[in-house]
Amino acid sequence: MEDILYRYDTQLLIEGENLDEDELTDYITDNFVGDCLLCVGGDDLIKIHFHTNEPWKLLEYCSTLGEIYDIVIEDMIRQSKGLQG
Repeated sequence: MEDILYRYDTQLLIEGENLDEDELTDYITDNFVGDCLLCVGGDDLIKIHFHTNEPWKLLEYCSTLGEIYDIVIEDMIRQSKGLQG
């Protein structure tokens, strides 16, 4: 089994104003530890996908940008063992 460096697959939507997916990507890359980052959307809605060991830090930051919802945090180590993530 392949080692999983970043345990939590974290996904969410941010609804706000003047959101910029490139600025958000740069900020997350520079300030959070993880991989598989995707930030996709427009100036009022962005979807984020990120693998990290500290999803609460990402959620805390994103909540400062607008309303966050459709939050999904899945434990990929549990999933790799065939358990519910």
